[in-house]
Amino acid sequence: MQRRFPFLDHPGPLAFAHRGGAAEGRENTMAAFSRAVDMGYTYLETDAHATADGVLLAFHDHTLDRVTDRQGRLAALPYREVRQARIGGVEEIPLLEDMLGTWSDVRVNIDVKEAQAIRPLAEAIRRTDAYDRVCLTSFSDIRLARARMAVGRPVCSALGPRGVARLRAAALGSGYGRLLGGLAREGIPCAQVPVGFRGVRVTTRALVRTAHALGMQVHVWTVDDPRVMEGLLDLGVDGIMTDNITGLRDVLSGRGQWYPRRPAAHA
Repeated sequence: MQRRFPFLDHPGPLAFAHRGGAAEGRENTMAAFSRAVDMGYTYLETDAHATADGVLLAFHDHTLDRVTDRQGRLAALPYREVRQARIGGVEEIPLLEDMLGTWSDVRVNIDVKEAQAIRPLAEAIRRTDAYDRVCLTSFSDIRLARARMAVGRPVCSALGPRGVARLRAAALGSGYGRLLGGLAREGIPCAQVPVGFRGVRVTTRALVRTAHALGMQVHVWTVDDPRVMEGLLDLGVDGIMTDNITGLRDVLSGRGQWYPRRPAAHA
């Protein structure tokens, strides 16, 4: 029996504002997150990095160079320097804890980018009592396992890269179903996958069907073309992550599948 997680307890398909909706504003900023929430998004996606002195940030890149007016590797810089950087020359880099604490009803998908972010992330989840409002993911199986352990309580998480590879193999009929069933029983409730990778289609009807047979949801990233969104929804995917938050909202609205955020009374 698949374990149920409150994070996923919402009418679907789930609509994720990737980095707050990077196509429509400065990514991973409180302004971007606020705009997505005001549009009705219940689900935000962000990334976890920590500074040299352990301050947890909602920021995607390993360095400041691409999106801010400063340079340098986050993990090597103290927060007193990082806090001077401005995304797009304007917006501060937000603390991930502030993001978790600002909207008590919003759910946050968190990609753990560095091992040194694990301990401060676990502490931020504890301080904001966000156990039921987060889903952890990573491109490192080891980092993801350590993050789950550090949190100390069951939280929603996605398959790591090895699990995704096995899911895809099972969908191709390569005999991994029993192993994936074990993963499902351990409480891995979702697979977060790209449409394709290096020219190979990943999100197929067979993959979605295999995941569903194991009690897993399938969330697809990062999809900005409304026509591709429509095709994925026709396949039965359970969630879409997008930078084009207006486009995804409009596609779901047109299908009668847009379920906007209803703020909690205390939010």
